[in-house]
Amino acid sequence: MFLSPYFSEAGPDVLISRLQSSLFAKDIAGDFNPIHDPDNRRFCVPGDLLFSLVLARYGLSQGMDFRFAGMVGDGIALRFPPDPANAFAVQDAAGKTYLEVGRQGEISRDTALVENVTRAYVAFSGHNFPHILVPLMEHHGVMINTERPLVIYECMSFNIERLDAPDLHLELVDSTLEVKGKRGDAKLYFRFLSGDEIIGQGHKKLVLSGLRDLDAQALQGLINRYAGWKEKHLAG
Repeated sequence: MFLSPYFSEAGPDVLISRLQSSLFAKDIAGDFNPIHDPDNRRFCVPGDLLFSLVLARYGLSQGMDFRFAGMVGDGIALRFPPDPANAFAVQDAAGKTYLEVGRQGEISRDTALVENVTRAYVAFSGHNFPHILVPLMEHHGVMINTERPLVIYECMSFNIERLDAPDLHLELVDSTLEVKGKRGDAKLYFRFLSGDEIIGQGHKKLVLSGLRDLDAQALQGLINRYAGWKEKHLAG
């Protein structure tokens, strides 16, 4: 399993360290959000890693819904149900829910397909900033707190018509931002393709907190810092 370096198991518990989270975010998702850095005091496990673990354990269903109910911090042992129904939750030992999952239709456990879909979606998801979110904020004349940026992954759903399609890939179709005072709801619409054939579609919702009036210089500073974090990681 290509995810093996990014988690460990102890009995029924799945453990994800700060370092494992950071390496997954950067190496697999291409996501350099500092909230996934090992030394960040607001550290949390990437939602895309939880998504990836669900697909690896339970296979790829034609229809899937993911809703994040809480941020997974350091040292939290997660429990993935051993034989779940079509609606289930990933929780900790105390029963607190962090991820709710729904699934419908046929299921494929073909490891190559599951890895292909996982990598395609995670790569798309990890590039939300600055490629997609910055143009949306500029269009609406707002920006997140550039000193303490916080963008929360709230939910995602998709439907795939065929589970036998070769060379599956994913592309952005549209994106929107609804501004509600200091909060912004961003929706990203995407589709799955096999060659030129559209075989599925989905959307992802992000919550942008601490919105304020756009300051182009401050936002560009955040973009530059983000690029610097990426360059530093790639340079080793």
